[in-house]
Amino acid sequence: MGANKSTSLILLFSLFAFSLDAQQFNGAWTRNTDSAVQYLTIIDNYFSVATFNVAERKFISTTGGTATISKGSMSGVIEFNSADKNAVRAAYNYPIKKRGKKLQLDIDGASVSWEQVDPGNGALSGNWKIIGREIDGKMNTIVPGLRKTIKILSASRFQWVALNSETGEFFGTGGGTYTFKDGKYIEQIEFFSRDASRVGASLSFTAELKDGDWHHTGLSSKGDRIYEIWTRK
Repeated sequence: MGANKSTSLILLFSLFAFSLDAQQFNGAWTRNTDSAVQYLTIIDNYFSVATFNVAERKFISTTGGTATISKGSMSGVIEFNSADKNAVRAAYNYPIKKRGKKLQLDIDGASVSWEQVDPGNGALSGNWKIIGREIDGKMNTIVPGLRKTIKILSASRFQWVALNSETGEFFGTGGGTYTFKDGKYIEQIEFFSRDASRVGASLSFTAELKDGDWHHTGLSSKGDRIYEIWTRK
């Protein structure tokens, strides 16, 4: 009895330590390249990296997938890659470490450094998938499958991605900064793969959390009325 209790406590402590280890990497991170900026978001055991040039309104690439962080390494499976569909479903494992507000990832032998933007502790922070969309006044249930639309939010940055995690097809992405206060969710678009003219636009929505789901209403960047429901993955 005593041995079983001791084993359970050790397991509980190990799980708690693992959770703390992973949580310290949550949030948004940034770095500059010669001609672009990159943002890395890690949240809810998922990651995304977006590369773009704001001044030129130029989207360059994005990739992302599952992310498990433990004992100094980040590992998972790639779910989308706009530059190379053949990279989808590939497993990866990279050394990762954090010191203060700096993060270092060693990718294929090259050390990449990032600066923290936020710690991912916002009310809407998470890895979301769409489960409902209103059409002609009726809410239609969406059951995400291999083809899906997801939205990854830190405390201050957002990115949506439309993808097929089985075939590797990439259908589009967009993102930038956001605020969520007093029932208002406002996006500032910094990149948009389908239409660069939307970069710089500000979109305002009514938003609320109901039973953990995110209800999102307003006008799209095309001016169409939308009412969507999202849930954390």
